[in-house]
Amino acid sequence: MENPLLKESPLKWGAPRFDMIRTEDYLPAFKAGIEEAKSEVEAIISDPAEPDFHNTVEALEYSGAALERVSSVFFNLLEAESDDMMQAVAEEVSPLLTGYSMYVSLNMPLFDRVRKVYEKKDSLGLDRDQMMLLENTYKSFVRNGALLDRQDRETYSRYAEEVSLLSLSFGNNVLKSTNSFFLHITGTKDLEGLPGYLVEAGRAAAEEKGLEGWVFSLDHPVYSPFMKFCRNRELRKKMYMAYNSRGIGGDTDNTGIVLKMAGLRRKMASMLGYRTYADYVLEENMARTTSAVEDFLSDLMAKTLPYARDEVSGISRYASEHGSGDDTLMPWDFPFWAERCKEAEYSINEELLKPYFRLEDCIDAVFFLAGRLYGLKFSETRDVPVYHEDVKVYEVTGDDGEHLALLYADFFPRKGKRGGAWMTEFRGQSIRDGVEYRPLVSIVTNFTKPAGNMPSLLTHDEFTTLLHEFGHALHGIMAQGRYPSLTGTSVARDFVELPSQIMENWAYEPGYLETFARDYRTGEPIPGDLVRRIVRAKNYLAGYFQVRQLQFGIVDMAWHTLEAPVEGKDAVSFEKEVLRPYSVLPDVQGTAVSPAFNHIFSGGYSAGYYSYKWAEVLEADAFSLFREKGIFDKGTALSFRKDILEKGGSEDPAVLYRNFRGHDPDPSALMEKLGLCGESKD
Repeated sequence: MENPLLKESPLKWGAPRFDMIRTEDYLPAFKAGIEEAKSEVEAIISDPAEPDFHNTVEALEYSGAALERVSSVFFNLLEAESDDMMQAVAEEVSPLLTGYSMYVSLNMPLFDRVRKVYEKKDSLGLDRDQMMLLENTYKSFVRNGALLDRQDRETYSRYAEEVSLLSLSFGNNVLKSTNSFFLHITGTKDLEGLPGYLVEAGRAAAEEKGLEGWVFSLDHPVYSPFMKFCRNRELRKKMYMAYNSRGIGGDTDNTGIVLKMAGLRRKMASMLGYRTYADYVLEENMARTTSAVEDFLSDLMAKTLPYARDEVSGISRYASEHGSGDDTLMPWDFPFWAERCKEAEYSINEELLKPYFRLEDCIDAVFFLAGRLYGLKFSETRDVPVYHEDVKVYEVTGDDGEHLALLYADFFPRKGKRGGAWMTEFRGQSIRDGVEYRPLVSIVTNFTKPAGNMPSLLTHDEFTTLLHEFGHALHGIMAQGRYPSLTGTSVARDFVELPSQIMENWAYEPGYLETFARDYRTGEPIPGDLVRRIVRAKNYLAGYFQVRQLQFGIVDMAWHTLEAPVEGKDAVSFEKEVLRPYSVLPDVQGTAVSPAFNHIFSGGYSAGYYSYKWAEVLEADAFSLFREKGIFDKGTALSFRKDILEKGGSEDPAVLYRNFRGHDPDPSALMEKLGLCGESKD
């Protein structure tokens, strides 16, 4: 049988052949794709014509299409539909891919051709996106060691391969440690406080495991409400310890991997002439420098920490006054008592809101918003295969009926799927040989799955997450350009979160919520008073949550600004020392963030986690224009589409932002949005 990964899909819109792809197809497809890509590179090198933009830079950009097709399918499913066989393939393929990457980036004859084109760039009459592609291509070679001598290039390549394998192991360990734990409850007394939907989900999970009673996992849709509502303090502590000790000790220990990866990244950056790995990474981001990021984080932390500590003190007092019976508010107490305090202050809680956020209604709502702003239409199609029965596919068309993209939506947790939520692509937008390839976009979440007669109901936070990931999807869906490395979400890391985070604002707009939020049981619209309470509670514990995000960014920067060897350090102790000045709750031995911090050790956010807050400044300033003009204003939406969403990485992000907003982002916009501008409360 012909390998379905080795040729472009004949299906409508180029949809992947998930109905035919087998796990055993991946390895031979990777090997064949690598060989084809190498032959394409060799053709560039052996071209007797003088190197120019088209026969060298553009040809390199379009090379490796088959390999990219295989990789995009495999690595997306490795995150969303994995098993031991998939992970075994990943371990075998990873060094092959690193080897190919090094074959290209350290290929001196190829680099010589690129350099010849680059040296005469100002006389070539290139378009803006062509100039960006040329500059990015040249810098990519330099930043991957092309200017090193032969021995150093070999060392650099060896380090890169080791980092790739360690990153893969890190992610596998987090997934395994998450899946290996579950809390089994047999007595109804231990269910006190838990909302009905969570109890029902726990019963269904127990049945699935062949157990009596109820089972609660570390998946976020279970863990988060369990910590907020379970009245049994010891059970909360047990869940907290399991969640926050993932990757520490045992067969899934990541502490050594953290040290090795940080050390190798430091060595690689040093070989390229950078003081730290963060200096290397940030050169390509909006922030540009390590000092800019450190100043950004420290300034926000200094402004926010007093608010956070006041908020925690307030929750502690509330707990004491309402019978907590505990002298010290511990991390496993905070979510529970914070939720009780929120209920008392705003008369609002998750169980009250969930009936108004049925998943199907929320999906319709985000589609409605995209239609109102950008004229997009989403139509479910069953004409293409999917990789799991839970996945739905939508064709996206413009207001003129033109096909724009396919959107794959994968909403529910399962054993082979990592936690969290993300957007990705099976294919990005590009134009090649006069043919445009429209994107195949995917959003993946871990919302509560329907159980029994209970539909999938989202918390308001989860609805906000859906809007966030949908914002990333819009960035991919509306991409316009020629070159795959410059379209859609292929932008600076601290700019890519702008399109996603700006969408979160609509979750708190009454004029939007009232268009769709209805009680799934009665069909009654959400009461206006309840909407007002959602808006009033928007900035509840804003200081605490901002400090928490800043702590993540500070830990990330600490690991990636190391200038000395890390051998002999203890990963957990190192993190605790870094975060001690910014603590707002008591430290708990045996817990840490770093050993399960997928974003920076298994994802693409190393020395980049700050970008969430950086982009929040951008979106707070950007959304103020929607507030000024109207939250459904088509003129503002058209400008955002043309200046931001369609441009991808074809221009400097600072220029794109100024084109949209008319000025540089106002740093005070975020603190104003969060209500953290006045005197902190006692």
